[in-house]
Amino acid sequence: MRTFGEYELDDDRTRLDLDVVWKFLSTEAYWARWRTREQVEAAIAASWRVVGAYRDGEQVGFARAFSDGVSSAYLADVFVVESARGGGLGKEIVREIVDNGPGAGFRWMLHTADAHGLYRQFGFAEHTKGHYLERENVNVR
Repeated sequence: MRTFGEYELDDDRTRLDLDVVWKFLSTEAYWARWRTREQVEAAIAASWRVVGAYRDGEQVGFARAFSDGVSSAYLADVFVVESARGGGLGKEIVREIVDNGPGAGFRWMLHTADAHGLYRQFGFAEHTKGHYLERENVNVR
């Protein structure tokens, strides 16, 4: 656990408030509204690493990653609730999960339609080498 101003960043998954994560992902996250609560909980349980952000004991941010644990990781479900935005907390959550954990030297990947400026600060860039292939989720409508 480390602090950032009035916030605590913690990778203790038992501390997560799944109601907060579910509420955000099911109502505000353009990338996850189709998921059921059971799918969200299963994804968190199967995640290689999670980071929660807390203010006065209440969860206000989140990120998770899945990984092979050796050389690569995928960053997912990064968010900060509206009341905690604008002070750099999102940047600190990304720093904590990408740079301050056991995957600091890994190749990191993510898909996002927004916040590219945030992720560029951590070395993420559009892949232009033509080596990346993707099969979209055929079950999402």
